[in-house]
Amino acid sequence: MTSVALFNNKGGVGKTTLVYHLAHMYQKRGKRVLAVDLDPQSNLTSSFLDEEDLAFLWDESDPTFLFRQEALFSRFDLGGVWTVAQAVEPIVRGTGDIQEVDPVEVADDLWLIPGDLELSRFEDELSTNWAPGFAGSEKALRITSAFHRIIQQARQRVEPDIVLIDVGPNLGAINRAALLSSDTVLMPLAADLFSLRGLRNLGPTLRDWRDKWQNVVLSSAPQGLELPSGDMWPLGYVIMQPGMRLDRPVQAYQRWLERIPMVYDRFVLDHDSPARDSDHEIATIRNYRSLMPLAHDARKPMFDLRTADGALGSTLAFVRTCYRDFEDLVEKIDARLAQTVGE
Repeated sequence: MTSVALFNNKGGVGKTTLVYHLAHMYQKRGKRVLAVDLDPQSNLTSSFLDEEDLAFLWDESDPTFLFRQEALFSRFDLGGVWTVAQAVEPIVRGTGDIQEVDPVEVADDLWLIPGDLELSRFEDELSTNWAPGFAGSEKALRITSAFHRIIQQARQRVEPDIVLIDVGPNLGAINRAALLSSDTVLMPLAADLFSLRGLRNLGPTLRDWRDKWQNVVLSSAPQGLELPSGDMWPLGYVIMQPGMRLDRPVQAYQRWLERIPMVYDRFVLDHDSPARDSDHEIATIRNYRSLMPLAHDARKPMFDLRTADGALGSTLAFVRTCYRDFEDLVEKIDARLAQTVGE
């Protein structure tokens, strides 16, 4: 069992959509999946859950909002701890340590640790307690390792085969703690200047965090604390294709596509002689813009659309293509994970 954080320093590349579809495809292939939303924007959570579920989880007390209580209470227990923000609330308030989260089972063998916009309040605590952890402060290390410990507790409850972690598009303290809790990092990229700049920032930052955590923090940490290893091994990248034919990208994008392998090699892997033909691209996911509105309305992955959802004729054929693409992507990710673990 391993964990994969999907992260890009640039937003808007389809990262959360990728996490959502990977979670469902792994589940379809007979895997037990835990999806974790550590992005305060909580887009992954809103992809899995409808507004009534979210209003209950986020304790929306507006009396004008009418719950379908019989449906809600069949899924959630009153008084439960459901979101990451609720789990770290005692730390934010200064009253205690993390609370154990009840993962939400959104489908058979597919669980979600929901996000919450309130998670942004945890940023200051994480930022303030980063440096004291270098000196072995137990309080600081408990705060920095909060996400890791929340995920570990959930792992013990649902025993997933894979954990997929959605992370916001920045290099702040929340994302540092989120990435430290992950074994590997998969990078969704667009073929543009902004993704290249993101790689230039991300690679050195990951190495710096890994070096400080493994060589300074872990060596001085008090015995008995449950801390992440801080590996964050780069797994590779997935190109998110813009709205054009997959086999004929326009010239404006082609030049960025050609530069990504060298930038990844140099800045993410820290190779002195970057290779133009590096094999770190896992796949290219074509643009499925015509399927997205149907999938959104049906509240299901694009590759699960049926004729009753409006997928007719050529659109239904596109759905089958989408299924094969994501099935192939999961196989390639598994191969990379096996290689990474083997190393």
